[in-house]
Amino acid sequence: MDFGFLFQPAFSGGGTYLDWVLSGIKWTLCLSVLGWIIAFTLGSVLGILRTAPLAILRVPATLYVELFRNVPLLVQMFIWYFVVPEIAPKGAGDWLKTQMPMPEFWNGVLCLGTYTASRVAEQVRAGIQSIPRGQVNAGLATGLTLPQTYRYVLLPMSYRIIIPPLTTEFLTIFKNSSVALTIGVLELTAQARQISEYTFQTFEIFTIATVVYALITLTVTFAMRWLEHRTRVPGYIGGAGK
Repeated sequence: MDFGFLFQPAFSGGGTYLDWVLSGIKWTLCLSVLGWIIAFTLGSVLGILRTAPLAILRVPATLYVELFRNVPLLVQMFIWYFVVPEIAPKGAGDWLKTQMPMPEFWNGVLCLGTYTASRVAEQVRAGIQSIPRGQVNAGLATGLTLPQTYRYVLLPMSYRIIIPPLTTEFLTIFKNSSVALTIGVLELTAQARQISEYTFQTFEIFTIATVVYALITLTVTFAMRWLEHRTRVPGYIGGAGK
């Protein structure tokens, strides 16, 4: 294997092929982290609504989860990039198509975020419903309102319980970011394909991409294991027998 091609001048844009790899890593991280911020925030809200006692809150959240969770990510990526600008009001549609900065990137972020939010919502719902009903009754009995009970009793406990499945979703969003290449985002996989086409060093460049993905996910895994160890609840997931 010869990795010397990384230091050769790139076919276009100046710099070397190593610069292309570093650029791909940067866009992969940006896509994944921004997508996760949307996913965690929106997913938390949806997960809470999924456990609300009022059907008017519960039903829309359930419909969202079932829709986004059951439509393939690739289809959603195309819808965000090609369909949404066409069905939006004309002014907004024109802005999305011609004036929006980096439309491929931001559509990729929105797609990853809204898709993963449906999965995070189910984890949050499961975490809340795993807490004994007695804790809810105790919170209400002390004078807390239902929103305060969620804030001070249910959510702090449920987030600690669901760290392992949330870790899985966080890792998945890094891997799913590669789908954004289909709408023109030059993340790591897209850059690897480009370099392969220009240099014919297919085995070497995809070996590098594999190692980078592995390093990113292993770093996240160890960080989340440390967090799980620090916050685990005895008797619950991740805390049994500790």
